[in-house]
Amino acid sequence: MLKQIGIVFSIILLISGCKKTNPNFQEEAAQPTYYQASVKNLTDILVHDIFSPPVASRNYAYPCIAGYEVARYMDPKYKSLHGQITHMPELPKPNDGEIYCYPLASIVAFNMTAKKFIFSEDSVTMFYNEMMKKFDAVNMPEDVKQRSIAFGTEMSEVIKKWADGDTYAQTRSDPKFTVTEDKNRWRPTAPAYMDGIEPSWSRIRPLVMDSAQQFKPIGPTTFSTEKGSKFYKEAYEVYEVGKKLTPEQDEIARFWDCNPYKMNVIGHVMHATKKITPGGHWMEIAGIAARKDKADFVKTTYAYLMTSLGLFDGFISCWDEKYRSNLVRPETYINEHIDENWVPLLQTPPFPEHTSGHSVVSGAASTLLTSVFGENFAFADSTELEFGLPVRNFPSFNKAADEAAISRLYGGIHYMPAIEYGVPEGRQIAGHIITKIKLLEQ
Repeated sequence: MLKQIGIVFSIILLISGCKKTNPNFQEEAAQPTYYQASVKNLTDILVHDIFSPPVASRNYAYPCIAGYEVARYMDPKYKSLHGQITHMPELPKPNDGEIYCYPLASIVAFNMTAKKFIFSEDSVTMFYNEMMKKFDAVNMPEDVKQRSIAFGTEMSEVIKKWADGDTYAQTRSDPKFTVTEDKNRWRPTAPAYMDGIEPSWSRIRPLVMDSAQQFKPIGPTTFSTEKGSKFYKEAYEVYEVGKKLTPEQDEIARFWDCNPYKMNVIGHVMHATKKITPGGHWMEIAGIAARKDKADFVKTTYAYLMTSLGLFDGFISCWDEKYRSNLVRPETYINEHIDENWVPLLQTPPFPEHTSGHSVVSGAASTLLTSVFGENFAFADSTELEFGLPVRNFPSFNKAADEAAISRLYGGIHYMPAIEYGVPEGRQIAGHIITKIKLLEQ
């Protein structure tokens, strides 16, 4: 009798332990919202950890490459970056004849790679665990699940090792930027008087450009304090525009501020207001566009990838020029030569003036997003809602980029040449990426 009860109990355990698999698990797992949520979580962490705009671009690029290189196996018309980025290593491949859940593997690759590039690792771990619960609910076969996780992990490890060779680690021990008292050179500004951010960024290995100097922009106007000079007039334009801002110009400047270093002073206490970076804003726009387009999982990863390539190389090119021309900011010049009490609407970021970083990366990102979603792709940009700013509507990515660029004049932090030469710099970089990187089979 006891033997019979034992047999029955064993059968019950066997039946209860057998997990019923879902024949539609592939379709249910392929939710682009999972990937969009992964990118948004990374953005939130970058805001919390206060990464500079150039470093944030690196923090986006490698996870996006890892995520895309797995997701592309969902659709044979998407090709690998391997062989197109010259220094990219051989990448892992799925085993022939075996079944994978590529959306799961892509999420693993993205998040495991992202974890390398942030400080708040627990935030990635918590998000990753919640995401795994969503895939558990899909009820895929256990062998498919484990194989997919292993593939995503392997891809992440290769991408992280490759990233280690881009000179970032070496630049961490470079000396601080030397500030001089030359009137034409950049000097730290109030209220924090921070050191120049990332003076060695031009040493970072580009992803697609041949070198940091490949798309060297036109340099700034020759410095002068003479009232009739071109440079004085450019500075006076910043001063005059700043004093007569319309409500619309004020809103535009604040909408595109994207300064993760904004410091607030109350008495003797100083604290930072955490904000999204320019690159983070454009990554959010990529997600907005993917949702409006109803892009599938792999196209969503492709849109983020292309945007991140433009941001990464755009900041390398821009920072190369910034620390070469080492130009004084409008705030410093105006206070010394026009009005000692003038304060710009936006807080001046801690690095030299020319060219405008937001102009460069907006030119690059908008051009690349146009290549993905097409011309005249209208969208409502809700990126800044969580920072207390209203939605702005744009008829195209390029129009949004133009507004982002001119916002720097309205904000009082750039002269017009930095804007006028910055946008073409970014668009040339994007054009080079589009010409050189062919990920979609025509």
